[in-house]
Parts: sequence; C-alpha cells; structure tokens
Amino acid sequence: MRSVSRKRDAAPRAARRPRRSDLAARLKLRTRALKSRVERRDALIEAVREANGTRDSRKVGEWLVRQAQGWVPAPCWVVIAHDPNGHLNVLADTGLVPNLGPSLWSSANWVMRHSSEFFSGDLARDPRSGPGAVGSVIAFPLLCRNRSVGVLIGLDPMPSTSTPSMSASLVMALRELLEPSAIALDNSLALEKADALSVTDDLTRLSNSRHLYRVLRTEAKRAVRNGRALSLLFLDLDTFKQVNDQHGHLAGSKVLVEAASVIKKCSRETDTVARFGGDEFSLILPDTGTEGAINVAERILEAMREARFLTSDGLSVRQTVSIGVATLLPESPKTAEELIKLADMAMYRVKAAGKDGIHFAQEGS
Repeated sequence: MRSVSRKRDAAPRAARRPRRSDLAARLKLRTRALKSRVERRDALIEAVREANGTRDSRKVGEWLVRQAQGWVPAPCWVVIAHDPNGHLNVLADTGLVPNLGPSLWSSANWVMRHSSEFFSGDLARDPRSGPGAVGSVIAFPLLCRNRSVGVLIGLDPMPSTSTPSMSASLVMALRELLEPSAIALDNSLALEKADALSVTDDLTRLSNSRHLYRVLRTEAKRAVRNGRALSLLFLDLDTFKQVNDQHGHLAGSKVLVEAASVIKKCSRETDTVARFGGDEFSLILPDTGTEGAINVAERILEAMREARFLTSDGLSVRQTVSIGVATLLPESPKTAEELIKLADMAMYRVKAAGKDGIHFAQEGS
C-alpha cells in the first residue's frame, strides 16, 4: 500500500514541475534590469578600462562572455572574430557544445555580413539561417569604425515561443557599451596579424627561420628541463637549381610552394614546419626521439619521391630531398644552435653520398 501511495504522490509533483522559460521570455523578464545596467555611466567606464587593460584578443572575448552572462542567462555565450588568416574563429565561449555549431556559424555569418543585430526565436524556421541551425539566438555585432570586427552571440538549443526582442534605445545602449571592446578587439587582432606575418614565410606560408629559432630555443629548454627528447629535421631539395635553370624562377617559386605543402602534410599537429631559406626546410619535432624522427623523415622522403610538381603548368617535374636528422637527448643536452648545426651537417652527408636519402647525426659524424 505504501508503494502505491508514493507513486500517486509522485505524479502530481512531476506535473507541477515548472517548465524552463525560453530565451525570449528570459530576455523580456530581464529587459528593465538590463536597460538600467547598461545605461549606467560606470558600466561604460568599466568597459573602457577592461578593454584597454589587455592586448590579448582572447581576454577581450572572455570579458565580453562574462558580461553577457550577467545580462541575459542564455545557456551558451560565444564571441566570434577573424583570426590572423582571415577565418572566423571562436575567441571565447561558455556552454558551447558541438550540436550548436550550425546555429553558431549561421548566426555569426549573418551578423558579420549585415553589421546588425540578429534575433531569432526558431532558427530551424528562420529563412536567414543555414542548414542544421536550431534553437533561438540573440546576436550583436562588435562594431569598430562602422564595420563588424566580431560577434557576441547568445544561444539556446530550444526554440522560443516568440522572437526575442529589445527596444531601439536598449539596442543603442548596448552598441555604445560594446564599442570599447570592439575597438580593443580590433587593435588586438591587428597586432596578432602583424606578429603572425613577422614569423611567416611570404612565399610558402610556413614559419620562417626567425620563428624556427624562437620555437627551437623554447623547446630545447623544455626538453632539457623535463628530460624529454627533441628532434630536428633539415631538408634540402635535390634538383631545385635545375628547375630554375630549365623553367625559370617563377616555376621555381611554384615548386617551393608545392614542396612546402607535401612536407606539411607529412608533419604532425605538434610539429613546427619552417622554410629555413632558399630551398631548405626544417621541422621541429617535440617529444620525439631518434626512431620517431626517422619515421617522419621517411614519410617525407617517400611523399616527395611520389609527388609530381608543376602539373598545373603542363609539366611533370620530380623533386627528391636530402634529409638530416638530429636529436637532443636528456643525457647529452645541446643548444638550439648546436642542434641545427648537427642536422645541417647530417643533411650534407646525404648530399655527398648521392642525395635522396636520410642521415642521422651522431656525435662526431
């Protein structure tokens, strides 16, 4: 009898459980408090202070996400902006899950194109959204000099019974409050783009020698400190001079770009691939001993043997490589410069032996 009584009591309790309010309802409920908050003079002063307190775009994004959470309790808040390569990228988020991806990018692209707020109660039925988008959204452009440098997006995976809305005065107040952060974000992204260009090879878009030395010094210190192995590959194209002589320097530049692509595809995400200069390339392989480094070198060797270059110009040019391998081991620590010298000498050993091969540098060899 007791168990029956409990079941009878449980049903009414479940029936009385309140339904979670949707995004439009929560926004409506918070409108008066939000308007009061964003129109305060000290809110703008805080936004200016926080925006000018960092040159890191991600920290600007994180601050915006924290503020937005206090404005409207959406399950997910995200800041989107362009990366140094010009692609839209997530700078900061909270509550972002994979199934919200179509909703996120659909909303972000619309706002970036139109430089205007985007409110939707049901993305699945909204003609402005893309395939796979679901739920409801409120999204704000981060405007700097009359252009969108990013987007602040609030998402709810559930649709709303009505379209979220704000008064024109509240929208303008939010724009004013977001502007200092947009300016800071634009400045940060410009600095990051300049820094990325300063360490990138103009032709191949790989890292340049400056960045190679910087990363190698850091990795060498870390390897010695943590007792981990670190390897370096040095590569030289075997018949590059003949390409320039027979087909011209423009063709030679194309071969360098195509060879860089082949080498990059053979590397791992943790590796740093650089154009050292001319037709020489280098790879930094963190946490990699001799065997692992030689495996990477063999992949590159075989891929280059199989590749045919300048096919878009109606040619079929072959290009092999000579590869030198050097490893920094915990028991015999070396500097970054010493590791480069060893790998370079090993590469010239391959050249002297007939090219198209691999040589592993050992002490005194």
